[in-house]
Amino acid sequence: MRRLEEIYYEAKSDKWFKRFAVFCRIALAASFLPTGIVKIMGERFAEGLPHNNPLGHYFDALILTGYYYTFIGIAQVIIAVLLLIPRTSLLGALMYFPIIVNICVLTYATRFDGTRGITMMVLACLFLLIWDYDRLKHILPFKQPKTDPVVLKKPLGKRLRIIFFGGCFAVLAFIIIGTFYLYEIAPGNSEEECRNQCASSKNPEACEAFCDCIYKEGKPLDSCLAAYDKAKDIRKPDAK
Repeated sequence: MRRLEEIYYEAKSDKWFKRFAVFCRIALAASFLPTGIVKIMGERFAEGLPHNNPLGHYFDALILTGYYYTFIGIAQVIIAVLLLIPRTSLLGALMYFPIIVNICVLTYATRFDGTRGITMMVLACLFLLIWDYDRLKHILPFKQPKTDPVVLKKPLGKRLRIIFFGGCFAVLAFIIIGTFYLYEIAPGNSEEECRNQCASSKNPEACEAFCDCIYKEGKPLDSCLAAYDKAKDIRKPDAK
């Protein structure tokens, strides 16, 4: 534990890590400001997303919740402002984290194409929480030894930066590649995107039926996935 704290305090004193923390704060704030303002103005979020898209169903229902929809927008704007102010950035990150985790689960559940970006936002917020570990450790559910900030006897210097930022690129590559192969079929962000995947599908007719189920019939995602699986099973004997 002490060894990790030594590395942590060295990173806290490094200008590149400080700049990265500022970048994360600004990026996360920039993601909440416009979305919050849209909700405060009473407009539908992601206006370009079709109403029959699984996530489109959610946004259509959300905007009908009245002042709850406005409340979400106000909360997002407040969190964005808190993130931009150094003194309140930790509070902003603490408020941001449960919201972005909820959004992340939602995007994966609806197979939304923006899951990569949302996952990166979760990791960026997690970095900010770790960045303020020296302030958070006192409320963590395990005993904390009373120690003063420590400094490495042999600073890692550039090696620490290479390890961290190299690891970041590796994680981003894993997210991009992993999410690309995560689902056999997805509704896409539009009917056109949904049908574009049918050309390369092993079951093009089942894929077309899936897209019809989503965008023509407006059925729930689970129902359309069940119909897709059933269509694949029916075609198996023909394939032989």
